[in-house]
Amino acid sequence: MSVLILALLCGAVVGVALGALGGGGGVLAVPALVYLLGVSPAEAGTTSLVIVTATSVTALARHSGTGTIAWRTGLLFAAAGVLPAAGMSALAHRIPQPVLTCAFAALAALAAAAMLRGTRAARGVPGEGAAGAADGPSGRPAARGGPLGTVAAGAGLGAVTGLLGVGGGFLAVPALVSVLRLPMRRAVGTSLVVVLINSLVSLATRLTVTGVSLDPAVFGPFVGAAVLGAWDGRRLAARLSGAALQRAFAVLLLAVAAFMLVDLLV
Repeated sequence: MSVLILALLCGAVVGVALGALGGGGGVLAVPALVYLLGVSPAEAGTTSLVIVTATSVTALARHSGTGTIAWRTGLLFAAAGVLPAAGMSALAHRIPQPVLTCAFAALAALAAAAMLRGTRAARGVPGEGAAGAADGPSGRPAARGGPLGTVAAGAGLGAVTGLLGVGGGFLAVPALVSVLRLPMRRAVGTSLVVVLINSLVSLATRLTVTGVSLDPAVFGPFVGAAVLGAWDGRRLAARLSGAALQRAFAVLLLAVAAFMLVDLLV
């Protein structure tokens, strides 16, 4: 199969995941770039951030006006991760690739476990399938974790984004659901704000510090297909319940984690 067709197929899957689930773009893009398209790990992380940034803008546009974005929570969450994202992006190229792969797989598995717990906890909770409550009238996030919980989770996510070269949606969604108690649909929309800001910061830092170049033969088709996939992903999300989205997200994360660990050990 040609590089062009592979890039188009992988981009479409990444876009749909990000549009429907509010994450999963980077966690799918990095393995696809490395294992299927032969991109070096350093270049894959940078390329992934460009892809996730472009698809996040598209997905965010689709979610805007639907009541599924807690803007204050998302902006506070993202702001807390700006400095950690920049700092870890500057250090990422100095860490051995096997260490990064293990960390990547472990975090994906932990996020999947958190989502599965959240699915069980959400059963029987009225209104879970709806957009969820709006931000509080005082201007503070409506999430039960409060500002301190939002800042702590955001800082940790920013560090992961910078270190692993992913947008962080695969961790932002579980954090917003499990830590900040947002309903799944609202967590999906809100995570796109976090993903976009973290990706921009990490990408700018990587390009400034490492100067990694991007292969247009892979980058162009991948981004184009991902943007179209993200646009359609929002329609898929509207057809599924919050619990179904959580289960799909968890299965996706577990599959990626298992594949990366097996490949590392074999």
